[in-house]
This record gives sequence, C-alpha cells and structure tokens, in this order.
Amino acid sequence: MKTSAPLSPMGRVFAIVALFEAFTWAGLLVGMYFKYHAGEPTTLGVRIFGPVHGLAFMVYVVVSVLTALRQRWPWWATLLALLAAIPPLVTLPLEWWFKRIGLLSVRSN
Repeated sequence: MKTSAPLSPMGRVFAIVALFEAFTWAGLLVGMYFKYHAGEPTTLGVRIFGPVHGLAFMVYVVVSVLTALRQRWPWWATLLALLAAIPPLVTLPLEWWFKRIGLLSVRSN
C-alpha cells in the first residue's frame, strides 16, 4: 500500500472534480429536501443544483476516463470510478482510497 506520494497533475484534477461532484450532489439533495419535505416548498435549490450537478457528473465521467488512461489504472479502478458517480457522495471516499493506494500519484516507471 502506497502512502503520501505526491499527486500527479491528472490525479490532482481528478481529486478536485470528485470533490466538486460530491458538493453538487449534496446541494441537489438539500434542494430536493426543501422541494419535497420543507414546510413551505421551494424549487430554487433543485433549479440551481440540478443543472450544475448534471454538468459536474459529465465532467467527472470524462476526467475519470482521462485519468484512468493517463495513470494506467487497472480496469476495476476505472469501473469503480465511473460507478462511484451514481450514488450520492461516493466520489469522495473513492478519491481518498485511490489517493491512499497510489492511483492518483506520480507514476514511477
């Protein structure tokens, strides 16, 4: 298990995009709470975070594939990265784990 290796430039981009994707998921969930469960419903949160999260999701998918190619991830890591975008907030623990096992680090050839 690798630890504390410096992140590659693509690993850093992946980490930032994973954080942003999770943040927009959280915003959308809060917006849906206020839309469906608040005393006085409002759709503002969903109107704001819906499109932003949609864009973040698409950027995350593209960055995941590019990072997988650039960092030469095994097939299972690529599949996990893509699947992590579906349930809410899973991109964060995946990114932490990938960092810990060295998948986002500078590759030593």
